[in-house]
Amino acid sequence: MASPAHAFPLHGPSLRGARRPRVAIVGRTDSGKHSIFRAAASTSTRHERLAGIGPAYEECQVEVGIDQISLVALPAVDGLHDLDADACVTLKYLLWGDRWPAIAGHEAHQPASAFVAPDVLLMVIDATALERDLELALELMQLGRPMVFALNRMDEARGRRRFINVRALSARLGAPVVPTVAHMGIGLADLFTIVVRTAREAKHAHAHPPAQPPSAHIEAQLRPIADIARQPEVAAAFAVPESLLTQQLAENDGYFAQELRAHFPDHYAALLAARAAADAALPRPLAEEIHADRHHRAALLVEAVTRPGQEGEQPRWQRWADDLFLHPRWGFAGTLAIFALVLFFVFEVSAFLDALTVARLIEWAEPWQPTDVVGVVARAVLEGFIGLAGIVIPYMIPLVLLLVWLEESGIMHRVAFVVDRGFHRLGLHGGVALPFLMGLGCNVPALAATAAVTHGRDRTVASLLITFLPCSARSAIILAVGGKYLGGFGVFALFMLAPVVVSLVGKLLKRRYPETTPGMIQEIPAYAVPSLRALLSNTWARSRDIVTIVLPLLVAGSVVLALMGHVGMDAWINFALTPVTGWWLGLPVVLGVPILFGVLRKELSLLMVFHALGTQELAGVLDTTQIATFLVFLTFYVPCVSTFAMMLKLLGRRDALYSVVLSIGVALAVAAVVRWPLELAAWAL
Repeated sequence: MASPAHAFPLHGPSLRGARRPRVAIVGRTDSGKHSIFRAAASTSTRHERLAGIGPAYEECQVEVGIDQISLVALPAVDGLHDLDADACVTLKYLLWGDRWPAIAGHEAHQPASAFVAPDVLLMVIDATALERDLELALELMQLGRPMVFALNRMDEARGRRRFINVRALSARLGAPVVPTVAHMGIGLADLFTIVVRTAREAKHAHAHPPAQPPSAHIEAQLRPIADIARQPEVAAAFAVPESLLTQQLAENDGYFAQELRAHFPDHYAALLAARAAADAALPRPLAEEIHADRHHRAALLVEAVTRPGQEGEQPRWQRWADDLFLHPRWGFAGTLAIFALVLFFVFEVSAFLDALTVARLIEWAEPWQPTDVVGVVARAVLEGFIGLAGIVIPYMIPLVLLLVWLEESGIMHRVAFVVDRGFHRLGLHGGVALPFLMGLGCNVPALAATAAVTHGRDRTVASLLITFLPCSARSAIILAVGGKYLGGFGVFALFMLAPVVVSLVGKLLKRRYPETTPGMIQEIPAYAVPSLRALLSNTWARSRDIVTIVLPLLVAGSVVLALMGHVGMDAWINFALTPVTGWWLGLPVVLGVPILFGVLRKELSLLMVFHALGTQELAGVLDTTQIATFLVFLTFYVPCVSTFAMMLKLLGRRDALYSVVLSIGVALAVAAVVRWPLELAAWAL
């Protein structure tokens, strides 16, 4: 089933591969930059230490529409006016990447790995501490890099009745400012879209915000120091913007001043003389005046763009809804509520529709047991159509309709954001959460839903894992047989096997399909009331292929198996499957045919088990170990022909056949793991 088409405007060649820009997230401690990186990060990130010392940075690839970026989260920087060792290393990487200039060639700790200098700086500003962070912004603007500002924690600023004019702030900084609530994912899609646009513009022009000059009285005192910074030999040796070097030499006795002293002692003597002259001319020492002036300019900027009030405030119900679905502490409550709603559809609504429609069709067709070839084929075709109805009516229509409603209303995007980090453990993104839940009802609509929210490697891995979820048919068998012969604890253990198996298989698939999937920005759209037309049209678009994809295989498989039974191949089938049923699983050989016919519909397996054993009282012919082994194998081996048909459509022949081999292998392995300890325990007793 094809994914819905998305249109992305083209503003030039796509930024991928060698064109992929490097974006560095910078900011103070606890500004929210870690939340932004985590929200965008791929399922695996690279951790490295800057020059082999100091705190580590993280890096990953992120998809933004059809473009990609290399996103780097650098260690926190609280300011450049008083550089400690860690902040100094970070500043070097912002300026030079791994190509350090002549002044740094003698240092003991050199770049330990490839690190290209960033193309764009993404600075995170805390809206609740605006003045403090704007001081850092004024310093970082001297680096001469294109910049985008994320104005984070806007929800908390509104809660304190503080309104920030984002457009005015952007105009005064000379760079884009995007309001965000990082821990809820709000505004991040817009933020990274603007980051990519800034990176593209930087390829053709100087898009960096201009360094804002200090006050006039300080600027006059800085001119002699600026003359030193612009000396050709000094400028070439340091390879940094003149304004930054001037500020560092004027107010900082650390790295830059010490390197000037080591490499250019004459210029260092001139620097000391210029500083002394400035100290004598100003009310306070030059370094203090520069710092106070920067603080004053940041305060004036805050005063110009903020005011108390409630402008731009969200309606109260939206704030409550976001707290329910997105809050980092209790946001899982909303997610659990949505999961409960899906499970209600799976076990109540779908079960009711199944009993109302498909169960009656099966009961109606049951008396017809033809003995001639034509009748057997006709009965098999009828069973194929009944099987299709058993998928479409109880599961496909209500579950896909529910999924579309959740998407159109904006709720599904919030659920995906909340569970994203958990699914990263499987090498997937949070968008597959609801398709996984739908798989508890029926794997076919779950696979169809997966096609709508994933692509590439994610689609393959998610589709393969969904087949290991116990659908309602398999769950019904576990509840009916397990509840009767294994008790409540046995049923619970069987159901708990599913997440364990999915987790282990997920780790296996991460090796077969390496984690090359870039990170994705989970868009958080505005809430909306879905229109009936949109619901019906999107539901039909995701369901219509079921007739052309599943029905032919379902009917063909039904006919083939019916003819095999009609010509008396049961004994041959049981004999051929003896290594599986008798030797490996320890089951009666006559259960080979029921296991094989289970690929049509799992309930059919149970009916055929009763027929093959000649009784509906399994305890008389099977012991507890055999019942548990049979249920485990039935739970994890090939779900059904319908699921295989969808896999064939979504993944192609190779991966669809791999899914069959994988499910059979996993089912045999898990069944053996269950069987052998139970047999040993029974033998010991």
